[in-house]
Order: sequence, then structure tokens, then C-alpha cells
Amino acid sequence: MATAADHLAVLVTHDPATGADTASYPVADGTAVRAAVDIARDAGDWWGSIGWKQRRRYLSALRLTMAREVDTLAGIIRAETGKPLDDAVLEVMLAVEHLDWAARNARRVLRPRRVRVGLLAVNQRAILEYAPLGVVGVIGPWNYPLYTPMGSISHALAAGNAVVFKPSEYTPGVGRWLAEAWAGLLPARPVLQVVIGSGETGAALCEAGVDKIAFTGSTATGRRVMATCARTLTPVVIEAGGKDALIVAADADLDAAAKAAVFGGMGNAGQTCAGVERVLVVDTVFDDFVSRVSALAARLRPGDGEGAHYGPIVLPGQVKIIRSHVEDALGRGARAVVGGVESVRPPFVDPVVLVDVPSDSLAVRAETFGPTLVIDRVADVDEAVRRANDSPFGLAASVFTRDRAYGIEVARRLRTGAASVNSVLGFASVPALPFGGVGDSGFGRVHGADGLREFSRPKAITSTRFASPVDLMTLERSPKAVPTARRLFRLRHARR
Repeated sequence: MATAADHLAVLVTHDPATGADTASYPVADGTAVRAAVDIARDAGDWWGSIGWKQRRRYLSALRLTMAREVDTLAGIIRAETGKPLDDAVLEVMLAVEHLDWAARNARRVLRPRRVRVGLLAVNQRAILEYAPLGVVGVIGPWNYPLYTPMGSISHALAAGNAVVFKPSEYTPGVGRWLAEAWAGLLPARPVLQVVIGSGETGAALCEAGVDKIAFTGSTATGRRVMATCARTLTPVVIEAGGKDALIVAADADLDAAAKAAVFGGMGNAGQTCAGVERVLVVDTVFDDFVSRVSALAARLRPGDGEGAHYGPIVLPGQVKIIRSHVEDALGRGARAVVGGVESVRPPFVDPVVLVDVPSDSLAVRAETFGPTLVIDRVADVDEAVRRANDSPFGLAASVFTRDRAYGIEVARRLRTGAASVNSVLGFASVPALPFGGVGDSGFGRVHGADGLREFSRPKAITSTRFASPVDLMTLERSPKAVPTARRLFRLRHARR
């Protein structure tokens, strides 16, 4: 990481619960960001050359450091986000699991393999292999400042790339810890670097000549990242916002569904892009479900001390958005069965549960990103699917039904990148599964085999095994070559 002498400004972080200053960091300007990318280029050449076994050894050492320092790392996450310590520990555990999977499976997923050549290329041997991209820039979010960016960092490193990571300006301490942990393992090989700053630093990273950008954040910022990267044809992975729905069928276990809805909607103060913002409940169990959710939500208490169920709203501007969504819904005739406008008391927001919310209200159409739930009545699951899909977002969803086979069928019909049956966020804890969205929720994938390939360049190689008996790849073809090829072609493709 660059020194303070290389920078022109200082970033000051604040306790999101109290507003008190907590730490200061030198800001990486454009020159410092470009220097980091240049350093990463040299380090990445070495990293890509050492092979799968050596990379796995170093990544396993990073995993071991993270596991042993879980309390320290969780403490940093808690200090920067205000989330309960137990939630921060869980975040570290999830990040370590995904790092471990990427390190263990990179060779299996990306190693060279032979592929079938087909009739016209029978004299060829064909090989598909995956090469590192080079340098990957990762722009991380603040709500899960370790787990989310590590999805990209782990898989980019395991695939043989160097990484320059720009953490959120609200959570730079997590990024600095990662950089220092890596430097402790490989001080002479800065394969993982961190540059700290706000949007200007992120823009500089997009323009610094990286081979790919992996961004997590709002849809609006994702569009700006894409526009910046388009100027240099730098490819991007975008994991943006969500308006995730939970569907409750008539035969669902209502206790389990209510518990999941409250966890998905209120956990981390609702600041979870793949959590729950809308619940679509079949009419026959609607009132019973609302009663169970209301009882659970009414018991939750935000705060920054022991016993708090979730912490503050990290972005001050988000409080205004949450309040405006609640006010808009109530002004259009919705009912608050838990909380209301008075629940918004910055920097905390008490649980809010709304019913009878008009379908064109902000609370239904836009991402709220707060501890609110909109519960809607539907005639049947088919209507629930239609309404769940009636959104520009498409990140994740959940389905609750006692018929698991039917639940999987419903999950397949949902226009999302991920779905869980009888759980919320079940996919997030499975390292082999890819994660990403469609529509305004972005594109590209992290995690799993698809995540490893996302940070690799597929390369096709053929080698001639013997001279072709029917040589078509010449301008001096035999008079019999094309007629013979046509007969073979018809035998293969023109018969029923």
C-alpha cells in the first residue's frame, strides 16, 4: 500500500452509531492508483507463473491468518459498520469458506482440458484452457465489507491474477487489514494491494489499465462504473441492488417463513442487497403470517450495545430514503402493522412492517435498504411469481412451501440470479454456487466455478495430428474435396 507521502488528502472514518471520528487514512489519488496497478502488473506476472499448487499454498496461508484473527477482523467490521459482533464473526466465517473453496478448486475448474473436435476437424487435437486476466480491480461495498469483496478477491487470486482492492470509504479498515495480512505472508510480492479513497479513487482504478473491474454497490453507481470502463473497453462484473421477494405458499411452515422474512428483511438493519424487501403471501394464510411476522419484528431492537439485534444505518443519506418510502406508502393508503414514520430515528431505524401497499409505491418499486418489510396478499403462487418478476431488479428470491419439488419449480420461474427454497440467503453459504443478478441487479458472477472463470480468459488451442484426408483449408483444394465433404455433411446432418 502506498505511503502517506504519496497522497494529497486524508480520509476520516466515523462511528456510524455516534458520528465520532474513528480513524484516518491517506487517500490514493490517480497517480498512486496507477502506480499500484503497475506494481500489481509485475507481481501478477510472477503470481500467474508459479502454478496452482503454490498459489493454493499462499491462499491457504491467508485463510489461516483470517481464521486465527477472526476476533480482530470482526472487531474492525463492527467498528466500521456498527453491526453486532456476532454478525461480524459470521461474515468472516463466510469469507473464509469461499476463499478456501476457490483455493482448493481453481486447478480442477481452470486446468487445460481436451474437447471433442467434430467431423470437419477430425485431424485436430483441441485444448481449452483458462489464462489469468492479469490485474483485477475490485471496488467493494460497506454493508458486508469483507464477505462481499472477498468473493471477487478470492476467485481472482485463485485464478492467477493480481488484485487492487478499493474498499468503501466507509469501511477502509477492512481493506487495510487485508493488505497488511498479505504483506505479512509475501512482503516482496504485492499481489494484493489496497487503495483507499472515495468515488474519485474508484474512478481512477477504472481508468488505470486494469484488465477487469468487479464492482458491488448501487445500481446508479454501477452504471457510472460501466460508463467509465466503456471508454477503455475494460470488462466489468456488476453486483448491484435488489428488491428481493419472499413467496409464502398456502402450505408453508408459517413459523419458519415468518422467521426467515424477519431475518432477511431486518438483519444487518435491512442493508442486504439479497435479503428480503417484499413478501408475497397466498390469501388463505395472509392474516396468520402477518400476525407471526408482527410478533417477531416488534421484539427487535436496534442499537450499538450488547443485546441489539442490528446496528445503525451506515449511510446518513439512506435514512432519508427509508423515511420517504414509508411516508409514501402510508400516504397512499398502506397500513403499518409494526412501526411507522416514527421508527426512523437516525442513525437507527426500528422495524417497520407495511401491508396494503399500492403496487406503484416507492416501497414496492425501489430499493429501500432498511429494516422494512412490505407484505402483500396474492390469490395464489402464480400471481406471486408474476408480481415478484414485475421488477427491474433480479438478484435473489425465496419460496416457502412444504412441497420441496414444487418449491424448486417455483424458484426456476423467478427472474433472479439466485433463489432459496424454505430458507433465506441459503445460497450465500454454499461456496460452489455462483452469485449475481439480472436486470438492474447487474451481471457476471462471483463464487463457485463460474466465479473462477469470470476472472479468467478462455483460450482455444488446436494442434494438427495428421494430414486431413479431405483438406478444405487451402485455396488449392482437390476437385473431390468439397463433394466428398458435402456427402459426409449430408450423412451427418441431412438425415432424420
